[in-house]
Amino acid sequence: MSAQTELPQAASETTGSCCSPSGSCHGGDAAAETPQGAVTTVYEVTGMTCGHCEGAVSSEISEIAGVGSVEAVAATGLVTVVSAAPLDEEAVRAAVDEAGYELVGVKA
Repeated sequence: MSAQTELPQAASETTGSCCSPSGSCHGGDAAAETPQGAVTTVYEVTGMTCGHCEGAVSSEISEIAGVGSVEAVAATGLVTVVSAAPLDEEAVRAAVDEAGYELVGVKA
């Protein structure tokens, strides 16, 4: 393969970060992927400043049983969690703490 063949492929990839252009490590909208009967809860988390922070919080919360999807947004401090049933807030708090951030509470 020539360098010319490889350049278009490299140009189409995201450069410099594992995150999307919006700064998120996740490309989908959690609300658009909500399965029927699922529960969507929005939590407020402090300390997130970048895509890496979003990924750390999302990863820890994703490990809680019943969680279908997680979308963390550092700019707003909001974490949207879609789960099969309501989650125990203490379990979410422990996951956020494990990631190195602080759960303020559930967004009303």
